[in-house]
Amino acid sequence: MAAMVRRRWWLTALMGVVVVGCGAPSGGDGQAELPAPTLPGRPRIALVMKSLANEFFVTMADGARKHHESHHSDYDLIVNGIGNESDITQQVALVEQMLAQRVSAIVIAPADSRALVPVLRKAQQQGVIVVNIDNKLDAETLTAAGLRVPFVGPDNRAGARAVGAVLAAALPKGASVAILEGIPTAFNAQQRRLGFEDAMATAGMRVVSVQSAAWEQDKANAISAALLREHPDLKALLASNDSMALGAAAAVRQAGRTGQVQVVGFDNIAAVRQLLDDGRVLATADQHGDQLAVFGIEAALRILRKQAPPEDRQTPVDVVTKR
Repeated sequence: MAAMVRRRWWLTALMGVVVVGCGAPSGGDGQAELPAPTLPGRPRIALVMKSLANEFFVTMADGARKHHESHHSDYDLIVNGIGNESDITQQVALVEQMLAQRVSAIVIAPADSRALVPVLRKAQQQGVIVVNIDNKLDAETLTAAGLRVPFVGPDNRAGARAVGAVLAAALPKGASVAILEGIPTAFNAQQRRLGFEDAMATAGMRVVSVQSAAWEQDKANAISAALLREHPDLKALLASNDSMALGAAAAVRQAGRTGQVQVVGFDNIAAVRQLLDDGRVLATADQHGDQLAVFGIEAALRILRKQAPPEDRQTPVDVVTKR
């Protein structure tokens, strides 16, 4: 119960509003008040995330705040995120709001790999450091905009390929499987789908359907239920994040096919760990969400201090199965 109360507090505190590391509250109309003046020489870093209805990003925010608490004299932190995965307009507005607050750097997990580029170009033109985490910005769009933005994050394709290999070892060759992908315009969604497809092709499995559930549990549940009806021989559902894996696992249970249809995910959120232990989810990938924003914040600080040039950094991703 305590964990549920804490999670509800996080969602109330974070969704669509701003939490300022130096202690300023958000306004009652959902717009953040200006934070207290930053101390001379102390940069202000904004963390702009995707949907805070997704436990992965709540974990990311928590990791960032813990880092700030232990480095309080080094920088001020502003944490914010959007209400759902597809609300690109709101995320653009959050970036604009951070520019109005004159932040020193923006560490962003973009909801879309292309649509955020114009506002991030505006940020760079204003002298704001931009560091891309989690979902990589589209390389061609960046080039066309004349931008160079360092990406700090995992190899999503390799992570999904590794999870798919664990699944393949549990299936007979030629088994029918389906993939639940994220938002198709998101680079990490594309990479995870490709990784799953790589693993299935290598193992000789048959991918009968690839459908987007837009990272969301309810959509994944409805799509999975339809797939189970349309493909009675289906042996596995490969979900590109754990929220969708939860929806898929629920559909499998509702169809009375637990143990007959395997489910895998990606992210290793707390909510999926019980399902790993009881076998309703076979495997997931841990991209260390509690540290992912920290990696981006540390990169931004190094750039601001001129200790390192803006450069990509590959972060860890590990397969997780039953404990």
